[in-house]
Amino acid sequence: MNSSLDIENFLKDFSCNCKNVQKKSFRKNQTITTYIQKRNQVCILLSGAADLVRYDLNGDKSIIEHFSKNDIFGEAFYIVTTNNELSVEAKKNCEVLFFIYDNIYQKCRNNCKFHQILSANFSNLILNKVMDLNTRIEILTKRTIREKLRGYFNILSTRSLSKTFILPFSLTDLADFLSVDRSAMMRELKSLKDEGFIKKNGNRITLLYK
Repeated sequence: MNSSLDIENFLKDFSCNCKNVQKKSFRKNQTITTYIQKRNQVCILLSGAADLVRYDLNGDKSIIEHFSKNDIFGEAFYIVTTNNELSVEAKKNCEVLFFIYDNIYQKCRNNCKFHQILSANFSNLILNKVMDLNTRIEILTKRTIREKLRGYFNILSTRSLSKTFILPFSLTDLADFLSVDRSAMMRELKSLKDEGFIKKNGNRITLLYK
């Protein structure tokens, strides 16, 4: 699986042919899964968008990760015992594959070729997962709201190979993802715009600096 197209075609065939996986559909705002039970579950997002969120005792939400098409998530990646409040929420209508991590390297009853391919290429999916987590850490280690915004914008620009890109979040969710106060973030966005660093049209951002 050397390209996103290969992954997409493989996952489509895998979901239809392997008996060890389940494909489920979720509507916007539905909970896809929680990390309460230690099921060692792995999920792959086939379509849509979702967030891994945590609510504290005051009901305040933090977005831990954002998932888009072909992203991988599940309890198997959070083995600590203090994360019972974590859940994955659908931000759009979603289709998700579910399977158990322990079954990845075990032969499927039908000895299907799709399960064999997954076993051989699962490390590639894990590598993408690690890169996403490293990105999240890099953003959170920035000291100021401006640094977090510019750091995240630079990452989105690099991924899209363009200085113009679409934010995957609402502004409220962006503040939750960056772990900053929304009002303070909005002031910083206005400053970046007024100072000529960015151009903003809704969720479309254009970087004006080199």
